[in-house]
Amino acid sequence: MEIFSAGNSKTYDRLKELKAFEETKAGVKGLIDSGITKIPKIFVMPPEEIANTAPISGELSSTQFNIPVIDLNDIVEKRADVVSVIRQAAGTAGFFQVVNHGIPVKLLEEMMAAVREFHELPQEMKAEYFTRDGHKTNRVVYRSNFDLYQSKFANWRDTLSCVMGPDPLDPQELPPVCRYVDFYDWCVLFCLCWNSSLICYRNHALN
Repeated sequence: MEIFSAGNSKTYDRLKELKAFEETKAGVKGLIDSGITKIPKIFVMPPEEIANTAPISGELSSTQFNIPVIDLNDIVEKRADVVSVIRQAAGTAGFFQVVNHGIPVKLLEEMMAAVREFHELPQEMKAEYFTRDGHKTNRVVYRSNFDLYQSKFANWRDTLSCVMGPDPLDPQELPPVCRYVDFYDWCVLFCLCWNSSLICYRNHALN
């Protein structure tokens, strides 16, 4: 796919293009379904950002690092140690990989399939869950780029997210294509993600 050329940068209205993209409520998937052949400029990284990006090499640089791994094996006996490692990972890298979490691979595959089905739905059905207000009003949210108006370039992605705490989510709030996955297992997995995100947020706020 080619990169869109906006011509004279002085006449390019980025805010106007962002609003036009937002108003479709169709996200990146909507752009693909429309048959575009060029990537819109709002998704293109500015030259100055590219220049500041270190080239990928075999050695770790200040912008390259190993993703922290959190092992939940023996979590009952080692809870304090695990919490300490999560706090450190959240305060430095900002994210981490969890292993030995006990969530069956089959469930993970079912959840991935359900989310994929959601993104394949007609635009008008997904629009019901679309909001720029995040989870302030809805516990189940569909959107493209939470920082669309703040970042220098948009990411080529759409997101479906839901909040599982502090009160349990009514399964009827989930999109119909996602409801066939065992609700208890949804709770287990999303509570894990939600609590991890909360830890990351708190550490980010403190720093």
